[in-house]
Amino acid sequence: MSQPVKHDFATRLLAWFDRHGRHDLPWQHPRDAYRVWLSEVMLQQTQVSTVIPYFQRFVGALPTLRDLAAAEEDTVLALWSGLGYYRRARFLHRAAQLCVEQHGGELPREFEALAALPGIGRSTAGAILAQAHGLRLPILDGNVKRVLTRHLGIHGHPGQSAIEKELWRHADAYTPTARVADYTQAIMDLGATVCVRSKPKCAECPVAADCVAQRDGLTAQLPSAKPGKTVPTRSTVMLLLRDTGKRVLLERRGPQGVWAGLWSLPEATGTEDAWRKAQQLARIDDAQALVPFVHVFSHYRLQVEPLLFDGATAHRAIADNPALRWCDPGDLAALGLPAPVRTLLLSL
Repeated sequence: MSQPVKHDFATRLLAWFDRHGRHDLPWQHPRDAYRVWLSEVMLQQTQVSTVIPYFQRFVGALPTLRDLAAAEEDTVLALWSGLGYYRRARFLHRAAQLCVEQHGGELPREFEALAALPGIGRSTAGAILAQAHGLRLPILDGNVKRVLTRHLGIHGHPGQSAIEKELWRHADAYTPTARVADYTQAIMDLGATVCVRSKPKCAECPVAADCVAQRDGLTAQLPSAKPGKTVPTRSTVMLLLRDTGKRVLLERRGPQGVWAGLWSLPEATGTEDAWRKAQQLARIDDAQALVPFVHVFSHYRLQVEPLLFDGATAHRAIADNPALRWCDPGDLAALGLPAPVRTLLLSL
């Protein structure tokens, strides 16, 4: 029996997709540009199972691009809260506003104009145009990189410029001229469900017959890992100032850094600094140390020590500071809060 050749990669993949692919994802019905765009941004560094309820909630509240453009930033961040990487939500919001200002309230169908919008790079633009409009454009998200590096036996970290350039060339060569929307979904599905990071299901793969990694026993080595780097740990004390009405004092974070622009808890560098800052914000009596926890970011670990000041009385100056607000427990759902802060507040 002759071995399949690489030029029928798409044919084999599409035949597998027809039988085993995902056809009932919420952004596929209808598969318009706004819904595809929203799903693609949410799926960056996030799994489908996690994204689905966020997507449904988001489009339930903001069903069109114009609704997103007109929404308050706090509304957008509240709907995004828990997905992480909040910069994605801000880019999404700003891109929608630019579409209203410059493109008649629609995502542009021209690749260059679409890719120029905030948060939409080459792969996301390709995915939107391929899936919503059937245009022949390649994509290269994490799943596709994994499939191609294994299938072609490409060594080197996919994030390196030379490797990524090579992968783009192959991604374009493998993209068919027909059924582009299905092919785009199919190769993402293959990476997400079969050619997974750990213990890929090679026996179920439609293109395993000429996969270099499967042939040479390299599935555990490919894609090549990013050169190792020690992940640092940082520490902070979070101040939970709660008044007699159970309202909690929140502070909006600055425009830069982690959780930029989100409502969070005032922070201090240590216990002594925490008391000093708490006294600047309110009249306090005593403090209770709550259970510390660690929140892991992509580039560091944050060791959090929560300190509860119950029965605090606000200083009048707080009312004049737009970056500070007392928040009732029932109002938390409407605010953009970092997921660990929301969890901490709900635990009270």
